[in-house]
Amino acid sequence: MDFVSVFNAVILGLLEGLTEFIPVSSTGHLILAGHFLGFHPAGDAFPVLIQLGAVLAVLSVYAKRLVELARTFPTVPESRRFVFAVLVAFLPAAVIGAALHDFIKGVLFETPTVICVALIVGGIILLLIDRMPKEPRYTRLMDYSLPLAFKIGLFQCLAMIPGTSRSGATIAGALLMGTDKRSAAEFSFFLAMPTMAGAFALDLWKNRNALTASDAGLIAIGFVTSFVAAVFVVRFLLEFVSRHGFAPFAWWRISVGVVGLLGLLLVG
Repeated sequence: MDFVSVFNAVILGLLEGLTEFIPVSSTGHLILAGHFLGFHPAGDAFPVLIQLGAVLAVLSVYAKRLVELARTFPTVPESRRFVFAVLVAFLPAAVIGAALHDFIKGVLFETPTVICVALIVGGIILLLIDRMPKEPRYTRLMDYSLPLAFKIGLFQCLAMIPGTSRSGATIAGALLMGTDKRSAAEFSFFLAMPTMAGAFALDLWKNRNALTASDAGLIAIGFVTSFVAAVFVVRFLLEFVSRHGFAPFAWWRISVGVVGLLGLLLVG
């Protein structure tokens, strides 16, 4: 591993950790950054494999609540319903993601223009949803029903288009289904755990014969960096969203998409 490769791995790890849980599309940012930096370790698997660092960040921040859920799962119906809600929301992405894996990686991940357009369109939609006058029907995470969770899971499938944003799709879907902003963001955290762990396992298996020792080292660097950055984001995001909503993220998406299109136009 040379210095430039290590530096690029750190940059992409920071991008992953800082953007995974906010509705701006971490994958879109990583693919565009890798495109313009000319940095593609482990091919298109790198952006997915370093996501496990962000997953562990959520696990570390929510460790106490996860232990409590595990402890009360056998005896408390509310805990069982919440765990099943997360699993039900995860199912659509698990099925569709496995079926369309090769198309997503072979076509969509190779088209930066699609990512830029998705960033812009998603930003506009997020702005509209954020400004919609609505009275939330669900303000408590543990009250999410199984049908509501399944609908949110269907929205998550939109994130298979790079640039859409997994958290953005789930949060937007939850808001449209009548949740408040804070609980929508928090449900997105919990849904990220099985979704991203599953994506990591699938990509690792698909690329098991192509990874080199150098790739593994760079992935480890990106993994650790994304973990540290994601811990910061998870700890402070809910309070930020409660105060400012999602408009700042929407404008960021639009700005990155426009800059990305200009960059593709000027330098290819």
